[in-house]
Amino acid sequence: MFTIEHLFDASLVTLVDEGDPALREDVKIRVTEDYVSVEQYDAMHDETKTVTLSMSQLRDLQAALNLPEGSYRLKPE
Repeated sequence: MFTIEHLFDASLVTLVDEGDPALREDVKIRVTEDYVSVEQYDAMHDETKTVTLSMSQLRDLQAALNLPEGSYRLKPE
C-alpha cells in the first residue's frame, strides 16, 4: 500500500509494508525540484536514515508520482 500527498513545495509518497512475517517501518519519499530524499526509521539505532537522490535517479518512481493523490494497493501479479 502507498499514499501520495502533494504539498506546497514537494510531493510525499509513503510506502507502507503490509508483508509477512515482520513488518518494516514506513518509507517516505520526498520529491522537490532539485532532489529526492528517501527516509525510514531505524529502530535498531533509534534514528531516521535518509538517502538523497538526484532527479535522474527519480525515473523509477515516475509511475507513483503521476497518480492522483490518494491511497493505492497494487494487485499481485
